[in-house]
Amino acid sequence: MATYDDFKKIEFKVGKIKDVTEHPNADRLYVVTVDLGDKTKQVVAGIRNTYKKEDLMGRQVVVVDNLDPSVIRGVESQGMILAASDENGSSIVILARDTKLGSIVK
Repeated sequence: MATYDDFKKIEFKVGKIKDVTEHPNADRLYVVTVDLGDKTKQVVAGIRNTYKKEDLMGRQVVVVDNLDPSVIRGVESQGMILAASDENGSSIVILARDTKLGSIVK
């Protein structure tokens, strides 16, 4: 079981999707460029079966900012976009109103 101190170690931040491309080696993945205000991150996200690229552009999302980078099917991912999954696919976590990029989500 995770403790509250464990949860506090994760940095959730507001980001804005600036670019979306198909992953070159995976049919279900996008390579997403996210603006966090003070930096830009590349994130590999498994949301291609649910979202069209144009529906993601400009959306504010919640990003896990302090994950160690990992290589997913040959492409570096520098964070994670929060999403829920069920039998209908993925649903990204979006904000109810525009919020300053880089704001801490808690």
